[in-house]
Parts: sequence; structure tokens; C-alpha cells
Amino acid sequence: MRRLQSTVPVLAAVALACLASIAPASADQYDYPWCAQGPSFGYPGQCMYQTYAQCQASISGQYLACGENPRFLFREQAQPRQPQRRYRRIDHD
Repeated sequence: MRRLQSTVPVLAAVALACLASIAPASADQYDYPWCAQGPSFGYPGQCMYQTYAQCQASISGQYLACGENPRFLFREQAQPRQPQRRYRRIDHD
């Protein structure tokens, strides 16, 4: 019985630690090309729209605007490109 009483708090602590490490998925984890921008959002805004039309429909009636996501636009520039190897065929006759 004593063994069970000491095991339960340990298992509860492990379960609590596992649950605390789980982060919910959010739209902010993805870089979509269009952002809702305005005074209530920080820069670059709420970037969760795949098309300009989606963004426009979402901000309709609010004091917001749609703008392009700079993280999406400049993503390719931030990643250095690997130089391509060029092969030349040499014929040995």
C-alpha cells in the first residue's frame, strides 16, 4: 500500500510535465502570403490567409487592411542557395 501511495504522485507529476510540453497548433506557425494589418495587430499582422480575397473577406467591416507577408516574400532570399554542380563530358577516343 505504501508503494502505491508513493507511485501515484510521481505518475501525476510525469503526466503533468507531458501535458505542459504540448503546444497547441496555431495559424501563426505557418507563413501564409497575406496578412490582416491594423492597429490591433503587431507587424506584419495576422498572416493566416492564402489569398488576397480571403483576407479581404475576413477584414470586411473592420479598421484593417490586407498586406503581403514579408516573411513569405523573402523566405527564399533568407535561405542560401546551394551552387549547382556543372558536369562536362570528356570523350576519350
